[in-house]
Amino acid sequence: MKKTYYLFNPGEMERKDNTLKFMAYDEDGRVVQTRYLPVEDIGEFYVFGSLRANSALYNFLGQKDIAVHFFDYYENYTGSFMPRDFLLSGRMLLAQTAAYQNKKQRVAIAQKFIEGAANNMLKNLQYYNRRGKDLEDIMEKMKGLGGQIASTTSVEELMGIEGMIRQNYYDAFDLILNDFEMGVRTKQPPRNEVNALISFGNMMCYTMCLRAIHQTQLNPTISYLHTPGERRYSLALDMAEIFKPIIVDRVIFKVLNKKEIQSKHFDRHLNKCVLNNAGKKIFVKAIEDRMTETFQHRHLNRNVSYRHLIKLECYKLAKHLLKIEEYKPFKMYW
Repeated sequence: MKKTYYLFNPGEMERKDNTLKFMAYDEDGRVVQTRYLPVEDIGEFYVFGSLRANSALYNFLGQKDIAVHFFDYYENYTGSFMPRDFLLSGRMLLAQTAAYQNKKQRVAIAQKFIEGAANNMLKNLQYYNRRGKDLEDIMEKMKGLGGQIASTTSVEELMGIEGMIRQNYYDAFDLILNDFEMGVRTKQPPRNEVNALISFGNMMCYTMCLRAIHQTQLNPTISYLHTPGERRYSLALDMAEIFKPIIVDRVIFKVLNKKEIQSKHFDRHLNKCVLNNAGKKIFVKAIEDRMTETFQHRHLNRNVSYRHLIKLECYKLAKHLLKIEEYKPFKMYW
């Protein structure tokens, strides 16, 4: 199993034979640590500090199928270096495009994404409701809105219902969390600790979905719920809707209620709140632990990790587009 590496410190990376040499810098630009990473063990990098590298390195990473995801100081996702699309299929591309251009088919696929997302949000609330949080009223509202998904006739109408479901879901955060309040959802910039974790976690989930899509024959730029646009991989946004409640939100509830992340782990600048370096390391480790966690898959009758679960979801969508098997979104069942 290839590993994901997270680079928090600024530094420089270069190829050293069949390894990668990473030199971490201090604030004065002096090398404070040197690490050698066997290239065969690496799946992808997440870069949270500035990274100096040349084109020869990226050529090498591309040959070894290693992706690099970049985030700025404020935890905004800024882009990815993705290896060459060696799995692209003309047949799949035509099938994806045809499904997008057919309004009925596009809406049907988009409904599946929201159906899965709504179920997984509801499962989170049911989990905490069983543990003494009074979430019955919110859950009933979400169930009522979820019942309207199948009757939508346009993506715009569907997005409106999704927005109301998510608003009710976020209203529950203040009841689930013990020492922090979310208040109103704010994104650019996040205005408090909970919003900072949601934004950062959602961007990480997006990159995980992008990587999984890249490892299949699907084209990440052709989507169904989110409108395809320039300079973004919108299918990863679609896929992330299903997994944000399962991966990101569960981790947020855990690290805050268990006090693994506290107020001291955030930096505040005017009306902006972001994780500091220590907070990022704790949160990223918690996300990585979640991704490597396994559970008994109901249909496969074997243990799978959450990272592999995302790839399985891509395969299911691909089969649907090729008219092999109807797509059914993953729904948490515990």
